[in-house]
Amino acid sequence: MPGLLSAMQGFCVIGIVIAVGYVAARMHIGGPQGQMVLNRFSFFVSSPCLMFAILSKEPIFEIFHSSIVVAFFSAALVGLLFVILNRLFFHMGAADTTIGALNSLYLNSNNIGLPIATYILGNPALVAPILVMQQAIFTPVGLTVLDVTTKGKVSLKEIARQPLHQPLLIGSLLGIILSAVNAKTGWFLPNFLFDPIKMIGDSAVPMILMAFGMSLHGTRPMQQKSSRPAILTVAILKNIVMPVIAFLLAYFVMGFRGATLYACVVLAALPTGQNVYNYAARYNVGLTFARDGILLSTMTSPVFIAVIAALLS
Repeated sequence: MPGLLSAMQGFCVIGIVIAVGYVAARMHIGGPQGQMVLNRFSFFVSSPCLMFAILSKEPIFEIFHSSIVVAFFSAALVGLLFVILNRLFFHMGAADTTIGALNSLYLNSNNIGLPIATYILGNPALVAPILVMQQAIFTPVGLTVLDVTTKGKVSLKEIARQPLHQPLLIGSLLGIILSAVNAKTGWFLPNFLFDPIKMIGDSAVPMILMAFGMSLHGTRPMQQKSSRPAILTVAILKNIVMPVIAFLLAYFVMGFRGATLYACVVLAALPTGQNVYNYAARYNVGLTFARDGILLSTMTSPVFIAVIAALLS
C-alpha cells in the first residue's frame, strides 16, 4: 500500500520534529518563552509567507476546488450534531456549547494541516480553501454567538475586524490575488522579491511542529472528571464522525474518487484547531474544555489518518 507507506513516512517526519521540540522543552532550550516565540513567529511571519508563496504559484482555478463543499458541510453537520448531543446529554450553557461545537468542527489547517498536506498528501495548497472558509464563515459566526452569550450584545465592529487579525488569511488572500493577476496578465513578482518570501515561508512547518512538541511537555489533560464525556464526544466527532461524513459526501454526493476522495477524508480527520482555545480565552469560557478537546483530538488524529490511508490510498 504505497499510500499507507507514504502516510507513515509523513508521520515519521512530523513525529521526529515534534519530538525535537519536546526534548528542547525538557532541556529548557529557548527558556520559558521558547514555545511562545516559535508560535508567534510562525503565526505572524512564516506561515503567511508560506501560504502566499504556495498560492501565488497555484493556478487560480485549482485553489477553490469543489472539494470545499465537502469540507464545509462535513464541518457544519458535525457542529450541529454536537449541539444536539449537548441538548440531550451534557446540558452545557450556550457559550460552552459554542466552544464544544467549534472544538468538533474547526480543523487545525495550520499547525497540523500544513505538515499533513505537505508530507502525506503532497500538496500544501490543499489546506488553503479550508483556512479561508473557517476564517470567513465559522470564526465570525462563532464569535458572534460568543458575543451574544457572554456580553449580551453583538460587537459587529469587532467581528468585522477579525480577518485583519489573521495573518494566515491575509497571506492566503494576497497569494490568491497574485495568482489571479498572473493568470490574467502573465505578470509575477520578480525572483529577488519572491525568493526571500519563500525562504521565510519554508521555516513555518518545522517551527510549528517544534512549538507543538514544546507544548506537550508538562501537560496533564482530562483533570476535570465532569467534562470528560463531552471532551471524549468532541474527539469522536472530530476524528471519526467528521471523516465518515466527508467520505459519504465526497463519494456519493460529489462523485470524487482517487486522490481527491483521499484528500477530502484525510483533511476531515485533522485535529481541532488551536484557534478554538484562543477564542475560549478571549471570552473566558470553556478554557479547560477547549484545551483538553484540542489535545485529545491531536493525539488520536494520527491513528485515524493512518487507518484512512490504509483503506483509501
